[in-house]
Amino acid sequence: MADKTGKAFDLQIFIRLMSFAKRYKLNFFIATASTILLALVSLLNPYLIKETVDKYITDKDSQGLINNVVLMFGVVLLEVLLRFLFIYYANWVGQHIIRDIRAKIFRHILQFKMSYFDKNSVGKLVTRVVSDIETIAAFFSTGVFTIVSDILQMFAIAALMFYMKWKLALIALAVLPILIYATRVFQQAIKATFQEVRNQVANLNGFVQERVTGMKIVQLFNREKIEYKNFKDINNKHKQAYIKTIWYFSIFFPIAEILSSIGIGLIVWFGSKQIIGGEVAGPGTVMAFVQMAQMLFRPLRQIADKFNQLQMGIVSGERVFKIIDTESSIVKNGTLKAEKLKGDINFKDVRFSYIKDEEVLKGISLDVKSGQTVAIVGATGAGKSTIINLINRFYEIDSGTICVDDVSIDKYDLESLRNQVAVVLQDVFLFSDSILNNITLKDENITLAEVKKAAKQIGIHDFIMTLPGDYQYNVKERGAMLSSGQRQLIAFLRAYVSKPSILILDEATSSVDSHAEQMIQYATETITKGRTSIVIAHRLATIKQADKIIVMDKGLIVEEGTHIELLEKEEGYYKNLYDKQFSLDVAS
Repeated sequence: MADKTGKAFDLQIFIRLMSFAKRYKLNFFIATASTILLALVSLLNPYLIKETVDKYITDKDSQGLINNVVLMFGVVLLEVLLRFLFIYYANWVGQHIIRDIRAKIFRHILQFKMSYFDKNSVGKLVTRVVSDIETIAAFFSTGVFTIVSDILQMFAIAALMFYMKWKLALIALAVLPILIYATRVFQQAIKATFQEVRNQVANLNGFVQERVTGMKIVQLFNREKIEYKNFKDINNKHKQAYIKTIWYFSIFFPIAEILSSIGIGLIVWFGSKQIIGGEVAGPGTVMAFVQMAQMLFRPLRQIADKFNQLQMGIVSGERVFKIIDTESSIVKNGTLKAEKLKGDINFKDVRFSYIKDEEVLKGISLDVKSGQTVAIVGATGAGKSTIINLINRFYEIDSGTICVDDVSIDKYDLESLRNQVAVVLQDVFLFSDSILNNITLKDENITLAEVKKAAKQIGIHDFIMTLPGDYQYNVKERGAMLSSGQRQLIAFLRAYVSKPSILILDEATSSVDSHAEQMIQYATETITKGRTSIVIAHRLATIKQADKIIVMDKGLIVEEGTHIELLEKEEGYYKNLYDKQFSLDVAS
């Protein structure tokens, strides 16, 4: 559906875009009606000019002249009113429709599996949600309505021309087939160039978004010159794509202007001959035909430009609908509400792969009892973090079953399941907002008093109160105003106030200083008390008190037991890991 760039006009996408106007039938009708009336009313002026010159001026009828001038003034006022209605309601409909489309695509993106974001650039998604949808707004405001108005006006003018003087009408329309052909060629050529422009805009947005987000890495590794060169290359491709559209414009518009001038010249020449030969009543008819020819050719020249707006809207519609039509959501057939879980977790022969035929989990089975703290350790890439992604149903497993409280997780209502599982990640993400809003995530059911009470319980209230504005302190984008340890503490509090049945800590102390680690250790002991907890850690000293430790290697569980039990295994995987870390700690 999405890659029909060879077509100058895609009726399927057009109909789909227009279907969004159904909610706004009245305003759409006003915009359409004003468009039609505007096309018809605009015909009155040329006819009134003819009558004024040939009847009232030639016959020196001053009263009739005054009456006609007043009538012409009334027509102008009516045109102004209709144009106001057209502009206001066409843009009103356009803005409401893009609001609906933007809400629909964003709601759809929110439901995507994590695997979709693994494979797609954030910058490109931002382009779809923002700039592509703005282009769709122009599709309605300056595209479809204006084209309808122009086409109606052209047919009405042609009909009036033939009614007034068919021979002169034929002369006036002599260049029309050439102009229509040129317009058609222009439309077909410009469609592909606009598709390329939108692709380059998406590439540009994606590149800038990634480099700005990763600016610390860029500067840390002295990549400024290299990234600037890469940016110049992408920027240049965008320029070249846009210049190609300008090239077509620069060819088409002079040709259209020349053809229009030839048409008007033919009217003056042939009309003058008819006046001399007595076949036309007077110069008023020729003047009217000249004005009608301008009214005929101007929309045809502009209709190509307006058609470009229409085509850009179609191209953007293709791209937006491609995302809306993407089936990448977690299946939500579950209806069972996970109100308050005991927290028993069972994996049975679970297999999973991010990429087909490249298994990350190779048939693992494990049991976590209610209230237990279970630690998962292993080398990078062993599959530890994958386990927590599967409990939350961020990804669908290839085979096997995952149960919580003896119920398969796909039978739970997804939202209620995730409400019962809180995760503290190694890389904490904070929004550019207050500490309070980052903790509650604007959940109105969580009060400031509850947040303060929870903060005191896990020992971070004093730290927050030292910040300017305490709980109202704005941490800026991604929590840039806080240290990694402070961000981690905020994440602990965010998990704690949600009152989860299951708590997951993923490498929560791997990148913090010793003072923050002590606070995190205390917070960990507090929030894991009495609830099922899964702790993923590289630093084995932090998990000695875990009820059970699961050791993973290359997607398999290789050992399982308590800290003491695993250390008693000679040449055991866990014992080797612990001895290496212990010797490193002593050496440091």
